[in-house]
Amino acid sequence: MRKLLLFSALTCSIISQAQNLIPVPDTLTGTDFNLFVKDTFHTFYPGYTTTTMGVNNSYLGPTLIFNQGDSVSLHVHNELMEETTIHWHGLHVAPANDGGPHNVIPMMTEWNPKFTVRDHASMYWYHPHLHMMTNMHATMGAAGLIIVRDTIEAELDLPRHYNVDDFPLVIQSKCFSATKQIEVDNASDSVMMVNGAVNGYLPIPAQVVRLRVLNASSERVYNLGFESDLQFYQIGTDGGLLNAPVALTRLKLAPGERADLLVDMTGMEGQQIDLLSYASELPSGTYGAAQPGMGPGQTIPGYLSNILNGANFKIMEFQIIAQTTNPVTAIPSSLITNSTWSTGDATVFRTKLFEPVNMGPTAIQGPFTINGNSFDMMIINDTIFKDAIEIWTLDNQSPIAHPFHIHDIQFYITDINGGAVPANMQGRKDVILVPPMQTVSFITKFETFCDDDGEYMYHCHMLPHEDEGMMGQFIVTCQHLTTEENEDLVFEIYPNPSNGIFEIRKNDSEVAKIIITDLSGKLIRTEFFSGEIYKIDLSNVSSGAYILTLMTETQVSSIQLIKN
Repeated sequence: MRKLLLFSALTCSIISQAQNLIPVPDTLTGTDFNLFVKDTFHTFYPGYTTTTMGVNNSYLGPTLIFNQGDSVSLHVHNELMEETTIHWHGLHVAPANDGGPHNVIPMMTEWNPKFTVRDHASMYWYHPHLHMMTNMHATMGAAGLIIVRDTIEAELDLPRHYNVDDFPLVIQSKCFSATKQIEVDNASDSVMMVNGAVNGYLPIPAQVVRLRVLNASSERVYNLGFESDLQFYQIGTDGGLLNAPVALTRLKLAPGERADLLVDMTGMEGQQIDLLSYASELPSGTYGAAQPGMGPGQTIPGYLSNILNGANFKIMEFQIIAQTTNPVTAIPSSLITNSTWSTGDATVFRTKLFEPVNMGPTAIQGPFTINGNSFDMMIINDTIFKDAIEIWTLDNQSPIAHPFHIHDIQFYITDINGGAVPANMQGRKDVILVPPMQTVSFITKFETFCDDDGEYMYHCHMLPHEDEGMMGQFIVTCQHLTTEENEDLVFEIYPNPSNGIFEIRKNDSEVAKIIITDLSGKLIRTEFFSGEIYKIDLSNVSSGAYILTLMTETQVSSIQLIKN
């Protein structure tokens, strides 16, 4: 197991250096891809060699270009001297192909997921997801981008010539030791990098250009904006385009989030303009603000001495060069039509409560739980029915904002702390920043894939929080939810309501599995029985409503229990 470098606020070295041309990752196209995850070395600073991880490269990996509808085969070769995984962040794939903690790739072996690309045109990414080692592997550089193209986006007059008028930007903050080695789990992440370049610049043409931005930092939230408050337009969120461009001068971007942006540089040839993070405007309780917690006593070791926290700072510089042939020179007035689900069609409502394990001034330092649970590889936290439309409410009762990410699906935000959703957040999402002491709700449909033995994850995308257990897992079962009124119900419950003793009656002796959850989806109990009559004792659980699901080899049915 790789040894973590220990925290030392004094070892995070900052040296002045000349500007560096920001490299744009090379691309891989087609339907068959080879990715080699390896231990390697990279030069971030002249005269220093830094130990890194890379995918096909010495730091970060190639951008994979997928076309919607293609069947792709990915050969992931683990050449590390330890096990790892690769997760296709944001892609809608079966759990066996998802690359979560259960899809371990032993060292010196190959993993070969194959799937049909079902996602909308957008930018996604891939990164390791090994339990308790995600932060280490991702911070060391084992990550890369995925761009999905589709026929609807292709009809729009948008910049899409990669590294000509369409540029991916992987934004990260890191800490380097005095010998320029990457420090992991270090709140002194005061060095800004874009695509692996420190103090970087990028030439872009004097026309409308597209910037596909990923926040790949372990914890830092950015408040993006150009100097002099130059206006830009957001055209897409994590999983696809918006209905229309949204004019902005600031964009808050949390770890794991992506944003598809247009900026008009027409008439600016020969000029330079900086992309900044206006961190002085971030609210308390956000990693990157002056106060990471809700009060002055709530902080993180090494945080207050970090020069980036609470201050406006430069991320990179754009140098404006001549226009290209046939440039895009106008911002479109409309894009696509997003079709979301009606809240009235939701059949299940779940709440995910975020809380610190320790209360008081150190609560902000973690670890944190979801619904009182820390991640356990052997426990399924939620069982979800295929094609169910659900509304999840994320309730953050901790002193710091958490970016929540869910695998398998994209969702649409329905409200933020009971209020309206800003126009630039009304697209498809797989990450949402939940402010402290606030709630966010979203609606989604768990479609296409089901596997009673295949796990998906949901977790905080602040990687130290995830590694410390702020994560849960769910399965999507292949059966459909039924109700008491459904004539196909394969069992009866008597009495219901009850003081806690319920009798299950079914018409055969087939072995059955019982799953009992509360209305938020939290697992209460799992039991097996055979025969036609079985008693279950819930006298030790709180009064209220629960969902009992009975599963056999041929059918799955559910009913609501009322415990008096």
